[in-house]
Amino acid sequence: MKPLNTLLKSALLSATLVTTGYSLPVAAQSYPPAVQQLIDRGVSIKGTFDAPGGMIGYVGDMQGRGVAFYLTPDKEHVVVGPMLDEKGNNLTEPKIQELVLGPQNENAWRQLEDADWVRDGDADAPVVIYTFTDPNCPYCHRFRQAAEPWIDTGRVQLRHILVGILKQDSLPKAATIIGTENPSAALAENQQSYSEGGIEVDRQIVSDHAKQIQANNKLMSSLGLSATPSTYYRNSNGNVLKKQGAPRPDELEEIMGSKMP
Repeated sequence: MKPLNTLLKSALLSATLVTTGYSLPVAAQSYPPAVQQLIDRGVSIKGTFDAPGGMIGYVGDMQGRGVAFYLTPDKEHVVVGPMLDEKGNNLTEPKIQELVLGPQNENAWRQLEDADWVRDGDADAPVVIYTFTDPNCPYCHRFRQAAEPWIDTGRVQLRHILVGILKQDSLPKAATIIGTENPSAALAENQQSYSEGGIEVDRQIVSDHAKQIQANNKLMSSLGLSATPSTYYRNSNGNVLKKQGAPRPDELEEIMGSKMP
């Protein structure tokens, strides 16, 4: 049998629940022991709400992921897992987005705007996408190839937050790109010569600009990201969403904000 913590973590990362309203938690609020058990295992409560059958629902955060669970009327049991309507619809996801993921992603967007990034595409392109890119990352390379139709038609600009995490020369390559007179051209050079090893490292540039890449590495870690590419974009409703890893083909149009040119 798996340990309780393992089972709890697995369930919480996908847990959802129907909601009819919510209220934000009060500082120093006490919780029933069943709820406190989850808090002790790493859940940070972000809000409470009314749920069906006299239950009390909770929305929280666990390791950067939105979770939902509910307390039974006797206040002695917590049920973790999805609640669906008669049509199989997930009824809690909007609340998790509103109370946990939305604020997290909006805060991340503001930090990305202020970070050292390299523009890839027309500066006047209406759709802005931030993506953490390691110069040695094959999935970053493929993502850029997939995004090319939108970039070439002026619809999208990728803003690459260059990091150095995958190989020993990742940071030197990233620093070389960001420190050249034309970082956008250097980024394109690395993309075009990726199969031959990418851009040639300039040690003097690396010495002058390594701290910028180290700051980007730290930013990526602070956002709880563990894979490149990790991408932030706004959907059709203006909400900031996050995608870790290379997007699937069926996800590209949503991320790019339009159908493929």
